[in-house]
Amino acid sequence: METTHPQAVVSKTDTGNDYRKWRKSDTVWMLGLYGTAIGAGILFLPINAGIGGLLPLIIMAVLAFPMTFFAHRGMCRFILSGKIGEDITEVVEEHFGAKAGNLITLLYFFAIYPILLVYSVAITNTVESFIVNQMHMTAPPRIILSLVLIVGIMCIIRFGEAAIVKAMSVLVFPFVAVLMVLALYLIPHWNTAIFDTLSFSSHSAGDTGRGLMVTLWLAIPVMVFSFNHSPIISAFSVAKRQEYGDNAEKKCSRILACAHIMMVLTVMFFVFSCVLSLSPQNLQEAKDQNISILSYLANFFHNPMIAYIAPLVAFIAITNAFLGHYMGAREGFNGLVNKALRAKGKSIAPSKLNKLTALFMLVTSWIVATLDPSILGMIETLGGPIIAMLLFIMPMYAIRKVPAMRKYAGHLSNLFVIVIGLIAISAVFYNLYQLFFG
Repeated sequence: METTHPQAVVSKTDTGNDYRKWRKSDTVWMLGLYGTAIGAGILFLPINAGIGGLLPLIIMAVLAFPMTFFAHRGMCRFILSGKIGEDITEVVEEHFGAKAGNLITLLYFFAIYPILLVYSVAITNTVESFIVNQMHMTAPPRIILSLVLIVGIMCIIRFGEAAIVKAMSVLVFPFVAVLMVLALYLIPHWNTAIFDTLSFSSHSAGDTGRGLMVTLWLAIPVMVFSFNHSPIISAFSVAKRQEYGDNAEKKCSRILACAHIMMVLTVMFFVFSCVLSLSPQNLQEAKDQNISILSYLANFFHNPMIAYIAPLVAFIAITNAFLGHYMGAREGFNGLVNKALRAKGKSIAPSKLNKLTALFMLVTSWIVATLDPSILGMIETLGGPIIAMLLFIMPMYAIRKVPAMRKYAGHLSNLFVIVIGLIAISAVFYNLYQLFFG
């Protein structure tokens, strides 16, 4: 499998760089962006947001679009500010030098790689829960089940990035349709339990025992994670620059806006529908069981449709997100290896490096999926804060330091992105304090 950017999704008959024309390739990428983020947004956000009560959920719904759009647009602009054909690891080195480039490439890898591990755990738990609760069978040993599932996904990856993006875009259609059907089905089950948590008091936030501000503070990293699709932004930006040339930034912004509107509307409607049909106690139970909200819904309601369709939707969502995040994790891992070899005057063939990367991802994902660590714990402690450093802070820093980025300075949205990023990063210190002294 070679590291090629998926321009194969572009029709060969398309010529010119008119960004005002919406092409089939734009739709494919829009759905690919949606598919990369939607797994986490559906699977874990309802649990973490609902436990905190109604008011934090409303605030998060308001923040969702601007937080997601401005941050990803900033990262896209950063990648486009480099030379033609450069991915994020190369653009970082161009702008900040070799040493800073190595450090940020390392952070980029560790921002995405843990998420890949999260999805390896999530897909194993989803299938295991389905076998036990819906099929009423004894699940295979976890070490075998996780290996079979991860190898199956890796088989798709073997076909290359163009096939990954196409597969993701195809999977999105049935996923969104079934998701909305489930959200509508839950409406008759809505209840007022969540409204008992509605309070503006700083000492009340659902059943968490945390104040409102602390609840929001700790929810921001999960929000960052839930709507994150930064792993695919680099490949997306490079592909659109090859297609639209100097107009790539305008086209990328338009595609991002469409993807984010679709994302926020579908995710938040489903989140509210889930939260309104369950109680904060139910959501806490889902978190304790370390399973997705869809798997919990399948076990909570005895309707055959939910029991069988919900785990299927969860499986598709996780597979989509795993594929998208693999692209970014591979890019980061390959960048680290290439930089290390370049420093020694050596090199490695892309095909050989990709095989090495695939083997590393397979073995480590298999080990973590077998061990079954806390998914939300990994998100709060590792995923959200590290992603925030690269997705929110680095592009804003580049606006001040990189000449090609200074044309984007002076906008209020830049300050908003920085504030959200700092909140997400600072939350890790609270979680570490709770872990060692709480």
